[in-house]
Amino acid sequence: MYRLREWGPGDVDRLLEAFSEAEMARQSPVVPTTPEQARAWIDRRRVLAAEGSVFGFAVVEGDGPVLGHVQVSVTSRRHDTGWVSYWTLAEARGRGVATAGTMLACEYAFGGLGLFRLELGHRLDNPGSCVVARRAGFRPEGIERRKLRYGDERFDTGTHARLATDPVEGVELRPCAY
Repeated sequence: MYRLREWGPGDVDRLLEAFSEAEMARQSPVVPTTPEQARAWIDRRRVLAAEGSVFGFAVVEGDGPVLGHVQVSVTSRRHDTGWVSYWTLAEARGRGVATAGTMLACEYAFGGLGLFRLELGHRLDNPGSCVVARRAGFRPEGIERRKLRYGDERFDTGTHARLATDPVEGVELRPCAY
């Protein structure tokens, strides 16, 4: 059974392992490469949560090690909207970790934070992320051309949203069209 928990000092090695992947590192504005930087990243999750703006959680199975991360950023309190993001360590991919973490984060966002609309986006060349979004009840809303830039390369982005009133079921499980 997957669950969410706060990041802790004992998760430094798992965080460094996750960000040692080139694909992960190129997508993140902050890439911890040392234990000190990883501790700072973990500490920053607590600060952001205390500020009420970003709520990031480690995704774990039982009492096991971190398998991934899911985050809800409050983008507008006036409109009760948020942005969801997620990643998993390589060993956890294909096991439903990201989907479970995202669904749990949605429960928290809708129930605990009182948000109504959650949004997310993924590169079109990452069909696995699209399937995670759809399995977690996010409906596709369109494609934003060349929205993301990593290095010198730009990527089209599939956008999705889930409303507090949306059932998880009923979303076609296929990647966004190119």
